[in-house]
Amino acid sequence: MTTELRVLRDAEFDAWYAAVELGFGGVPEAPEEAALWRELAGLDRSIGVWDGADAVGTTGAFALRITVPGGAGVQAAGVTMVSVRPTHRRRGVLRQMMRRQLDDLRAWGEPLAVLTASEPDIYGRFGYGIATHSLSVRIDTTRVRVSAPEGTEGVRLRLSKPDEARDACEAVYARRVAARPGMLARQPGWEAVPLLDPADGREGASPLQCVLAEEGGRTVGYARYAVRPLWAESGPGGTVLLRDVEALTPAAYAALWRYLTEIDLTTLVTAHNRPVDDPLLHLVSDIRRCEPRVKDSLHVRLVEVGSALAARTYRGPVDVVLDVADDFCPWNAGRWRLTGDAKGASCERTEDAADLALSVRELGSAYLGGVSLAALAGAGRVRELREGALEEAAAAFGSDVAPWLPHGF
Repeated sequence: MTTELRVLRDAEFDAWYAAVELGFGGVPEAPEEAALWRELAGLDRSIGVWDGADAVGTTGAFALRITVPGGAGVQAAGVTMVSVRPTHRRRGVLRQMMRRQLDDLRAWGEPLAVLTASEPDIYGRFGYGIATHSLSVRIDTTRVRVSAPEGTEGVRLRLSKPDEARDACEAVYARRVAARPGMLARQPGWEAVPLLDPADGREGASPLQCVLAEEGGRTVGYARYAVRPLWAESGPGGTVLLRDVEALTPAAYAALWRYLTEIDLTTLVTAHNRPVDDPLLHLVSDIRRCEPRVKDSLHVRLVEVGSALAARTYRGPVDVVLDVADDFCPWNAGRWRLTGDAKGASCERTEDAADLALSVRELGSAYLGGVSLAALAGAGRVRELREGALEEAAAAFGSDVAPWLPHGF
């Protein structure tokens, strides 16, 4: 097999994107959706592997900014649109693309790479670790009530067209970004992503709807959703399909969830991407009838160990030497001294004896504070070399709130 890997050229985009669609089942996306991803992708950040005129491998890397523990935003490459043509599997195409991509990210000075995986066992061999999880709920609204904390009755709810409410929603979202690791600061153009609503993808549901929560005349929350009607002999049984919900106050958050669970002619609310510590879990009257489920979400890869670990803060004082294994990016391998606290951190090469031994994959899992180093040690993936080092590091790496990726890319 003779193939060529190269950065994408403008004239090649349509063939490259058709290869992406083929890799994810072969169903063409709506024109407006494909156009948006083309606008956001950046040709210079997209790679194709070609066999003659055929694109047989694809990957891209959005320029993202992700919140890390401490509230800072860190540059991260959002790895996306990874596909290999079925005729070219098991020939090293994926490995070739991952190699080139990580080399490029290092040259560009981007300390992190992140992705969501169609299959979670693919990317561990390239140093990615599962760093966040997402919660799904399926709420039987005939049996579940949402409690109303103090102040809920003072929240005014107002329906608005999603595009007309965009700026108000984005202002609320922007104020939420620094509060939770894993959230993405919306770069120019990304405000259109939550509003994507191609008609041929609704599967019998309504167009996207939006409700705003207001307190004292200002917008303090929103929910975007669709409704899929259902009419049976026993009566109506529609489903509210939640896209996203954010609020700046507990009262507004409760008011929005109460609204969603009380929409006329519906008996079900589904949400497929919420934080695992969502306050909703403490607002509902019967958690069992919400059918909560958890799955992996964001996978994190430290491209540069030193700069990545120094970019976040730590929940408590930490001074540990990490012996890091990284076969795929050997510039990370070796011993690093991490010192830091809630005010800042440094991470430098050292010849001192190691306190913990782990691979870059475990560092990726622990990086946003949602996966405990102690839990990874329990699975045999972190080794304690100095007594007490594991407890110290596990406590320092933790986060008060669970990290969460608010939307895919």
